Amino acid sequence: MTYEAVIGLEVHAQLQTATKIFCGCSTAFGAPPNTHVCPVCLGFPGVLPVLNRAAVDFGIRAALALGCRVNETSVFARKNYFYPDLPKGYQISQYDRPLASEGAVRFAMPDGERRVGITRVHLEEDAGKSLHEGFADSDRKTYVDFNRAGVPLIEIVSEPDLRSAADAAEFFTRLRAILVWLGVNDGNMEEGSLRCDANVSLRPSGATTLGTKAEVKNLNSFRFLQKALDYEIERQREILGDGGRIVQETRLFDSTSGVTVSMRSKEEAHDYRYFPEPDLPPVLVGAARLAAVRAAMIELPDERRQRFVAAYGLPDYDAVQLTQSRETADYFEAAVNAGAPAKAVSNWMMGELARVMKEAGRTLADPLVSPERLAGLVALIERGTLSGAMAKRVFEQLVTSDEPAERIVEREGLMQIDDDGAIVALIADVLARNGDAVAGYKAGKTSTFGFLVGQVMKAAAGKANPKRVNDLLKQALT
Repeated sequence: MTYEAVIGLEVHAQLQTATKIFCGCSTAFGAPPNTHVCPVCLGFPGVLPVLNRAAVDFGIRAALALGCRVNETSVFARKNYFYPDLPKGYQISQYDRPLASEGAVRFAMPDGERRVGITRVHLEEDAGKSLHEGFADSDRKTYVDFNRAGVPLIEIVSEPDLRSAADAAEFFTRLRAILVWLGVNDGNMEEGSLRCDANVSLRPSGATTLGTKAEVKNLNSFRFLQKALDYEIERQREILGDGGRIVQETRLFDSTSGVTVSMRSKEEAHDYRYFPEPDLPPVLVGAARLAAVRAAMIELPDERRQRFVAAYGLPDYDAVQLTQSRETADYFEAAVNAGAPAKAVSNWMMGELARVMKEAGRTLADPLVSPERLAGLVALIERGTLSGAMAKRVFEQLVTSDEPAERIVEREGLMQIDDDGAIVALIADVLARNGDAVAGYKAGKTSTFGFLVGQVMKAAAGKANPKRVNDLLKQALT
């Protein structure tokens, strides 16, 4: 029997607020353990939570970008479970009345387009972190850091619309790109601000009922998600193929061995004894507030990519590369708005600029060359003032100085030689000194033409107009 994988993801994204969701403690990463805490996020008796308005607005922004319906009223609930890193003994989350629901993400794969439904987007607080290693007595004790307790999250729950590990990894990639683009989440999976749980089951091909699922927890990279799902799909296929039954459970992925291991039996909703949070009123999102968040929304990556193709005539490949991040897209448009041709800017950004930025370990959020200065360099090339070879020399100086390209060209005497008389004189001298190459060309050895062009450009110190050199050299050789 052949089986089909059915996969749904639960993505937990930390919202980029300065303070926690129900108190004023900082959300900054990397502070000493248990220093960003207070009686509210530690759950001391008698304290009351106060909802962070910015967290709600970030959640609304993400929901709108995912095509969700933002609900006018949503309700916080207590999700009860005991774990050492949960200081109150419950997590404040949303359950049956979430912030938003019924959205979708679409993306292309080599064999066609995918549509993944979004079941819900809800707000919740994060738990703390159990520290199992790094201490002298870690073989006997576990430490707890509550700095993350109360950090605001949205949980994005997908429909079980994914059918392969590759599709799931691509969906997670697209989701991260949207959240980072919006400024809702920083996308830093190593620090735990974006992580994913995957629910996976198998069913006979062609069946419509779902099989028994296993949940793989806390996957914090696209590669680990794909590897964990590939392993889990194969594990379940072997069990079913041998006539066994899948156990509903929560599993962890061991990235070292590449396998998933059982963690605990899988809880159902009733196990958490959800009930409405008595200390928080319902969250009301009126028409005016929703309209204000919608009005502040920026153009999303796919929309901007399509506009780059339509408005600037860019190839689809260029448009995709230029919309990998909001900073890259903004840089491109700033350079074009400064007067440079779009395709030429794209070429420089994907070529020399990408190279020096990678070498420097920088991103276009903090560029080595401003878009206006790059536009100035491209404009000199387009006007014929500067040859391509000389442009690379000028670019290297743009990286290390604040001068505009035009001033560098003037100071270094790098202006392109366009005067036909000067180029003809250089050609005559080169032909006189390379009689064998000239004779070879006239005898049909056309490869010597490139050699002669190179000699002319060398004599011109790379400043001659290459097109005029080619044209005038051909005339001289006839």
